[in-house]
Amino acid sequence: MTTLESRSHVGHTVRRLRDGAWADDDDLLAAEEPLEIRLIWKDGRKVVTRSIAVTMRTPGNDFELAAGFLHGEGILKAREDIADISYCMDEDEEQVFNIVTVTLRPGLVFDASRLERNFYTTSSCGVCGKAALESLEVQGCDAVPPGFEVASSVVRSLPQTLREAQAVFEQTGGLHAAGLFDRGGSLISLHEDVGRHNAVDKLIGQRFLEAELPASETVLMLSGRASFELLQKALVARIPVVAAVGAPSSLAVELAESFNITLCGFVKAESLNVYSAPQRVTRS
Repeated sequence: MTTLESRSHVGHTVRRLRDGAWADDDDLLAAEEPLEIRLIWKDGRKVVTRSIAVTMRTPGNDFELAAGFLHGEGILKAREDIADISYCMDEDEEQVFNIVTVTLRPGLVFDASRLERNFYTTSSCGVCGKAALESLEVQGCDAVPPGFEVASSVVRSLPQTLREAQAVFEQTGGLHAAGLFDRGGSLISLHEDVGRHNAVDKLIGQRFLEAELPASETVLMLSGRASFELLQKALVARIPVVAAVGAPSSLAVELAESFNITLCGFVKAESLNVYSAPQRVTRS
């Protein structure tokens, strides 16, 4: 049977142009496959099974991805809410690792209306910023409390640390990364994926499954831009500082300001921009 370890990248023959000469060569591509997340729970005496999401991702850490996604959407509050999480072994071999089933603990009460995929998490959903922020307030999200601080020199060091830890990116050059760091800049955990949101779900899902949330004394470092969707996930995980190599979107800044998250963008070794809650980033 194919293993997940062999599926994070795939080989491909390419024709390279070097110094005016063409030659065939072997290359590695970041793998991209669909992952279906199914949810099982008891509604009275009836057992309900529902497919709630399909995401294109890089195979690996799929349980963390599913748990992080469900936590970010307010379905799961604690590790104990999961009775079981597994691959769907009833499928044919080709699809075994592309379907994750999450069984909720008996008696868990959750907002089933959120399973209608009416999520305010994509750039193309057409929902206005005010409605998106209100959806987080309805979900019970409060502002992140003050207290945690991190030196600007530490924040500026994170892109290099993140890049050096990206094992699959080193092979393929085609993956986003999300890393969780402590206030001293030490890497706690890192996950890679073809999708920015998947990398963050895997990262937060790992903490969730290890009962290490809230992550209230950590910094989330993103290898790309900072979108509303990623800030939403950080908010639910109670991460106080989010830093990104790229630019933040306007709605990401609005969310960060509304919920007291420190948002840094264009982070480089010599410079950074702080868009909200600057008091957490000290001068040293």
